[in-house]
Amino acid sequence: MARLFVEGWAPEYGASVEPIDALSPTEGSVDVSVEDRPWDPVPGVDDGVERIAFVDGIRRVDARLVLDRDDGPVPGICGSYGVGATLWDRTVPRSEVIEARIERIAVLGSGHTATVPPAGPALTYRTESVADDDPASLVRHFHGAMRLAEATLTERLAGDGVFVVADGPLYEQATPADKVGFVKSHRVSYLPGKHGSIISALSPGERTPVFTIRGYERYSWYVCLARYPGGHSWTGIARLEAPAALPLDTVVRLADRTAAVLPLVASEPHLDPRAPQNLVPIGALERELRRRLGEPGYVLRCLRAAVMGAAA
Repeated sequence: MARLFVEGWAPEYGASVEPIDALSPTEGSVDVSVEDRPWDPVPGVDDGVERIAFVDGIRRVDARLVLDRDDGPVPGICGSYGVGATLWDRTVPRSEVIEARIERIAVLGSGHTATVPPAGPALTYRTESVADDDPASLVRHFHGAMRLAEATLTERLAGDGVFVVADGPLYEQATPADKVGFVKSHRVSYLPGKHGSIISALSPGERTPVFTIRGYERYSWYVCLARYPGGHSWTGIARLEAPAALPLDTVVRLADRTAAVLPLVASEPHLDPRAPQNLVPIGALERELRRRLGEPGYVLRCLRAAVMGAAA
């Protein structure tokens, strides 16, 4: 029997599960036989990993631009993004933001470039362009720059021997290393039929067996971070990814690790509007990155003043 639930996430963050017509199963595209075990909940195993880095990025469109040319107006945007990492040292134990970098980009359409005058000591925008003048292309280019910066930081930290949890899907060119992608919202049900029913059976600290998604060269599994009274079957569920280039036994070790360790840093509803999936170290990193981006209204006023001053 179907039941109605009020989503636990604050409305301004969308939902942890997208509308049901978008959550259709990808029938025939998933291989559930990767891990040779019964299709039952799997308890996590804490292997004693000592250092875990959580990598994330945030972005914001600071202003819309128009390059006024004789042959017509050219759309553009000024955007800022921040990328960084929080390191959780379990031997101390404590976590701290170890890196936070802010980048500012002006993206113009139709292959055009123009210099955006500096709007302040920390408000200098480099200019890039896209081939067409579709506003969505501007945002995609901007978002792609942030995703590439996230991937670069993830690869560097993983290369230094730190276990990395990257917020969001892994970047396309993910190399084999101890790192996972952490996907906290769900737009498609990758487990069809009877295999999908395992989600409601998961308890905190348990995972599904590992599976692969055909055409999407990564291993994947679901982890239960927490369960709340009155929650639906997907409450507290996150999907994890690992590079397809990793040996299967390494992937299973990482899957066991994430199921055991990530619930320890799951957020609480009274502290985070996206609890429990917005992990505590990621939430702390987001707050620091937003602080460094600057107050949106102030940045917009500075940009307007700088552009008007240059045109005078």
